[in-house]
Amino acid sequence: MTNRAQGGNRELPHTFKLVTIWLLVTVVVFLGFKAWERDQRSSRFRVETGGEIVLRRGADGHFHWPGKLGNVEVEFMVDTGATSTALPEALARRAGLQALGEVRSNTAGGLSTGWLARADLQLQGGVEAQRLPVTVLPNLDAPLLGMDMLSRMQMQMNGNELRLKGPR
Repeated sequence: MTNRAQGGNRELPHTFKLVTIWLLVTVVVFLGFKAWERDQRSSRFRVETGGEIVLRRGADGHFHWPGKLGNVEVEFMVDTGATSTALPEALARRAGLQALGEVRSNTAGGLSTGWLARADLQLQGGVEAQRLPVTVLPNLDAPLLGMDMLSRMQMQMNGNELRLKGPR
């Protein structure tokens, strides 16, 4: 019995070592993936010398512009086909926006009923709008940055890059 007990003690440290190694490998892979994800996100946006803002097309085929809606961190999807900036209702409520009236909006998914609000936007690169009229829609998937903001800037698209220069 003494040999069996000693053999069992030898197995526990070996199993413990294997579990520890697999846990370490999993943590390293997870952290590596998170770092890659962060690099991908940060490489889609930059401000060049002279203040020119460069957005790179994301994996989903769209341009994304990080910023804030009030105090809430947001990644806006740039939508040159949208007349005005539009927000998902859940995001608007989280940012504390107040309804100013009902609105009907023609979207890619058809006619939608939502509400109007005013919002403070701060986009990375120093672009801001105070009390910007926005459309809030209940079934919108992502916040859309419309031409009400984009038309204030000079835009140039070159392949997978969208370059924006200061206010016109």
